[in-house]
Amino acid sequence: MQKRVISTKCAPAAIGPYSQAVLAGPGALLFVSGQLPVDPETGTFAPGNIGAMTRRCLENIKAILEASGASLANVVKTTVFLTTMEDFAEMNQVYGEYFPNEPPARSTIAVAALPKGARIEIEAVAVV
Repeated sequence: MQKRVISTKCAPAAIGPYSQAVLAGPGALLFVSGQLPVDPETGTFAPGNIGAMTRRCLENIKAILEASGASLANVVKTTVFLTTMEDFAEMNQVYGEYFPNEPPARSTIAVAALPKGARIEIEAVAVV
């Protein structure tokens, strides 16, 4: 199996022993690690509501995809982690702006906590 680590300064650096993304196999699946709403320039959370945080997570994913030569159109599966399902409707509205046509499969999961006290984290799988 072929494996290549993808990394870009246009998305936040990993905060642990993991890669931003890994491109694997001859069929070229790209596994994008969960992205918090961290601005890569400042290293701080995006200010504002869950909509702004969702947008930041998806912009980080978009930057990682672009570093591998892909785009959001290549995404086949996402997982959204929320610390409260009360944020679901607003997250869903912004998420839909990024995937207006033929959106990927998605799971949305409520969790007790996320790294750094984040309210949202999004991971993705893409075919490249």
